[in-house]
Amino acid sequence: MTRPATPVGAEHVQHLTAALDASAAAVATATRWGRELAGLLTGGARLVAAGNGGSAAQAAHLTAELVGRYRDDRRPFSAVALHAEVSALTAITNDYGHEEGFARQLEAHTRPGDVAVLLSTSGGSPNVVQAARRARAGGVTCWAMTGRGPNALTEVADDALVVASPFTATVQEVHLVLLHVLCAGLDAELDARLLAGAP
Repeated sequence: MTRPATPVGAEHVQHLTAALDASAAAVATATRWGRELAGLLTGGARLVAAGNGGSAAQAAHLTAELVGRYRDDRRPFSAVALHAEVSALTAITNDYGHEEGFARQLEAHTRPGDVAVLLSTSGGSPNVVQAARRARAGGVTCWAMTGRGPNALTEVADDALVVASPFTATVQEVHLVLLHVLCAGLDAELDARLLAGAP
């Protein structure tokens, strides 16, 4: 007698739960990123974010939280999702090639001391890796969010959050959790600075 197959939905949740259970180090890193970002953004730095497909949606989610808010009301911060600049993106990829789509925008919009959050579930997306190289060359702090590593993006980035799941959907779901953790860390640091009377 064969055992019944695990329902598809239950299997999906099992993979997600396993990835979340293994994410303690990534949660600590995301919290640290948020706290660091609070100081950078209040000091006038800008954040840019980029990714392809589902990772583009995650990048836009992050920038929306920063320009808008995560939970509590606070001042808006400068944050741009590079894939959302459709005219610039398509002009650049047409004139300079796919790999330059994010990198050229990053070079235009950032200055030393800014932050780039770059997402790639494979860690090998050529346009994201090229953006990471351009960030490092321009003095922009580069944080990567990827699937299993090491990979081309983690090798270039200043720091990385790695979700060791073989499933793209699971990686993206955990990335969203970690982006919210980053935002919570940022808000906590802002609250602490307010209590301490810091600007």
